[in-house]
Amino acid sequence: MSTVLARLDWWWIPRGVVLGLLAFVIFGPLANLLLWALAEKWYFPHALPLEYGFSYWERVFSPRGNAVESLTNSIVVALLTVMLSLMLAIPAGYALARLKLPLRGLILLAFLIPQAFPSLTVYVNIARLFYAVGLNGTIPGVVLVHTTHGLVYAVWIATAAFAAVDAELEEAARSIGASGLAAFRDVTLPLAAPGLLASAIFVFLESLDEFTGSYFVGAPDVNMLPLLLYTAGAGGNYQIASITALLLLIPSIGFMLVVERFLRVDVLARVGR
Repeated sequence: MSTVLARLDWWWIPRGVVLGLLAFVIFGPLANLLLWALAEKWYFPHALPLEYGFSYWERVFSPRGNAVESLTNSIVVALLTVMLSLMLAIPAGYALARLKLPLRGLILLAFLIPQAFPSLTVYVNIARLFYAVGLNGTIPGVVLVHTTHGLVYAVWIATAAFAAVDAELEEAARSIGASGLAAFRDVTLPLAAPGLLASAIFVFLESLDEFTGSYFVGAPDVNMLPLLLYTAGAGGNYQIASITALLLLIPSIGFMLVVERFLRVDVLARVGR
């Protein structure tokens, strides 16, 4: 009996404890979020809601709830941010991947500057400038401020995506008579498309969840889901805040699954090279 016990692998106990704690840290807040989204009545000291229902869902999606308008604005702004970011990132990423540019590393580092400083101070100054030119409180203004952060993901991932495409394939297309534009359009761009799709998804999610820029540049004229979430949470409306958080969480989970499917290891390995 003692021999059998000695042969047992007792390391499964700490492993199980660590995995259990990790699962609690990840899924515990999500479970609490779902409970609050369905709770009609829940107060201390009760561990679970006393009543369940969907009346708060009806309140959120009622005309006075602003959820539909906020969701529409958030999606429109995110899509426009993706379009603008990719329009800038595709030529920039191709040039950084293919051309031997001087100070290439410094150029890539420059796109990290918006992330290097506290976003609050950056957006306060941007809001002051936008007030002067009439962009505050407008969707184009919000799109521009979201693009400043979205370009970080767009340019870096686009550069890695183009660097992962063998330049000899493009040269082979040129050797049989294709123009530079045709070789890029028919060879390089389709092969880099999975990485570009991943960068678009990252930009979309960054824009969808952006609060500080939306608050200082868009509020109160442009209603966004993060603003609705903040207002509900600050006012103690935990059911409404939880429902709004779920609306933000669902596309994030779906798009991250798409990223995992299309963003290959060889693309990630070239980020920053």
